[in-house]
Amino acid sequence: MSMRPVGLPEVPEQTVVVARAAFPKGSLAIRVRDRLAEVFADEPFAEAFGVRGAPGLSPGVLSLVTVLQFAEDLTDRQAAAMAVRAIDWKYALGAELTDTGFDASVLCRFRARLADNGMERVVFDRLLEHCKAAGLVAAGGKQRTDSTHVISAVRDLNRLELAGESVRAALEALAVAAPAWLAGQIDVTEFAERYGPRIEGWRMPSSQTKRDRLAQVFGQDALALCQAAWAAGAPAWIREIEAVALLRQVLVQTYIIRSDARGRQVIKKRDADDGVPPGQLRLASPYDADARWAAKGDDLFWCGYKIHLTETCTTLPDTDTDTDTDTDTGTGVMPNLITDVHTTDATVPDVKATAPIQHKLAEHGVKPAEHYLDSGYPSADLITKAMKQGIHMVTPVLLDRSAQAKAAAGFDKTAFTINWKTRQVRCPAGQTSSHWNPVKQHGKDAIVITFSVLTCRECPFQQQCTTSKPRRRMLTLRPEELHENLARARAEQKTDTWKNKYALRAGVEGTINQALDITGIRRARYRGLPKVRLQHAFSATALNIVRLDAHWTTGPLDRTRRSSRLEQLSYRLSA
Repeated sequence: MSMRPVGLPEVPEQTVVVARAAFPKGSLAIRVRDRLAEVFADEPFAEAFGVRGAPGLSPGVLSLVTVLQFAEDLTDRQAAAMAVRAIDWKYALGAELTDTGFDASVLCRFRARLADNGMERVVFDRLLEHCKAAGLVAAGGKQRTDSTHVISAVRDLNRLELAGESVRAALEALAVAAPAWLAGQIDVTEFAERYGPRIEGWRMPSSQTKRDRLAQVFGQDALALCQAAWAAGAPAWIREIEAVALLRQVLVQTYIIRSDARGRQVIKKRDADDGVPPGQLRLASPYDADARWAAKGDDLFWCGYKIHLTETCTTLPDTDTDTDTDTDTGTGVMPNLITDVHTTDATVPDVKATAPIQHKLAEHGVKPAEHYLDSGYPSADLITKAMKQGIHMVTPVLLDRSAQAKAAAGFDKTAFTINWKTRQVRCPAGQTSSHWNPVKQHGKDAIVITFSVLTCRECPFQQQCTTSKPRRRMLTLRPEELHENLARARAEQKTDTWKNKYALRAGVEGTINQALDITGIRRARYRGLPKVRLQHAFSATALNIVRLDAHWTTGPLDRTRRSSRLEQLSYRLSA
């Protein structure tokens, strides 16, 4: 399939007349076409299309359809139907009134092409550049970030269901790709009876003994298939089938293969003592290799992904200035727009997303002066690095977790005086440390401070200082710059001024809820991290378009509120 970069076609005259008559005040689709047509160009997608073959549908048109689809939370079939029967959509797409549209499967193939070529963010980035040129987004200012969980588009499986369903998925793939080879390796009739219907917990035996036996059967079948696929005479491409490769991974994470006293191979399901791979490597489904199980607190446990949304957070301008005035609409407040969307698997902690998010913001020229985040995002290293880049992270850092600090009854780190030049630490009793040892802890630079046993043993404050068996105090510090920045942040976050300032971060919770209500962002539509990233990029684009439309029409932060009917009745009665 080839592409001829023509962009959005001109709106036919008859379509203009009917659309203007049907929507005298306009609509979201009409205003997007009138104001943002240059965002949906064909040229950025050229690398994803060939130069030979029949020309396909314009990627600019399909990207606009996809954005409108997410703005109204439609399925592919519903979006394809809207392109045929909705007058304002026809106007936006530049289609004739008699245009019959396209098949819904075109949208699926378009998304796959974007995901395969790493073009998930093309439209989002182009809209961001447009907003920069229009003065709606700029470097400096304030931005805030928050994350939420995303449930995968596959059903939840326990370990037994995963083992059986992985065998079934591999058999289904091999039955299509290599039916003759598969028939020569297994008893097709027996396996068809066992793996014909999908593996479900309610169909499994209730007896634990029988379930253990079934797990053994699943493991033996998985091992037999893997041994056949990796045999010397097997075609190499058999092992490249995704379902077969995933079966091997599930086999390793679910079972242990050993040899008994007679030298026979024995397969056994792993239990708690045998250990399992870490969460970031452990497969959760044979149909989505990127979905992972994760937990947050005691109440949230999900299988899927995590999304981080970053937005601008403007405040009402001062009455004596007009720096925030939008000359296009005359409103005095800028719209809060999404500046970055970052998607990971569910096991990646928030602190690992901080640097990539700030790097993306800087790369697109929208680096904030103040970045508001919750306590999951910062670390001493990140705070220091951001300061060097001109970003002040307004975020609560984790407090000192030592026993003395938690009990608030002993000498924590703040009670010690550190002399960085002489590399010595003085304790509250006036004694100095005996050792200063630079070390590496978890891949980061640290300093371990040790006091002499002779010094601490006779100290009258020993019970307030340490309860360790050697009866001497040890401190672990970060390098000077990191330590000072962390100490400063901990002291600052205890002040009322900082707490009032940090209240601005709470607004991002509303953005998460809006994204959930408008685009259903908390549930993955597709399988695999590339397509989920594409979903989130288009969801963020749709959210920006909705906010821009509100900015163009009623103002993004219109705080006028109609009185409730009960309040109106109260006013009438009191009049």
